[in-house]
Amino acid sequence: MNQLLQNDLELGTLAPVGVDEAGRGALAGPVVVAAVVLSYRHPLEKLNDSKQLSAKQRDLLFDQIIADAESWSVISMDHKYIDEHNILEATLEGMRRAIEALGKPERLCLIDGNIPPRSAVNKCVTVIRGDSIHGCIAAASILAKVHRDRLMQGFHAQYPSYSFISNKGYGSKQHLDAITEFGPSPIHRLSYAPVRQQSIWHLTKDSSTILPRSMEKL
Repeated sequence: MNQLLQNDLELGTLAPVGVDEAGRGALAGPVVVAAVVLSYRHPLEKLNDSKQLSAKQRDLLFDQIIADAESWSVISMDHKYIDEHNILEATLEGMRRAIEALGKPERLCLIDGNIPPRSAVNKCVTVIRGDSIHGCIAAASILAKVHRDRLMQGFHAQYPSYSFISNKGYGSKQHLDAITEFGPSPIHRLSYAPVRQQSIWHLTKDSSTILPRSMEKL
């Protein structure tokens, strides 16, 4: 059996909930959180941290995980929520919602990282680099990553100038150059410094534009 899945089973509890996110560091688009309870009926031998897999491998495992899972949920927290509450709060709220959506309050939740969601109905334990240790967290990382990548592909069709299909909203040179040239798109996170600075520049490059007082000191 895959060692990550074996690590889950060695906990000696009911099948745990794995929770992970994708997109915290992106400049555009949502942060996506997934929660999953695996059935362990299928081997999922290639299961691993999503960052260690190719896009093709992730897509294949996405379908396998959905087929194998006892239950799963994916929550998307959009750029507006991120700008209003900050990325940490958006991620933690996404985790809380994803866990709650499973309807399994008796299950132990394994959270990738070092900060658990507040007010979660389940008992939560954080695991640093958990997506490379526990199968359920690795599965959640794949669900979150693939779902978010597909969302960003859709956004690319709406805003092709930013090459979201390749950078997925992260700060590549090409992406930063596009923000400089065109200004932020409607899905950019204006609270992030590289985006905020260009937003202010585009507001003020026309000498007739009056800078809002709330932005004068940014």
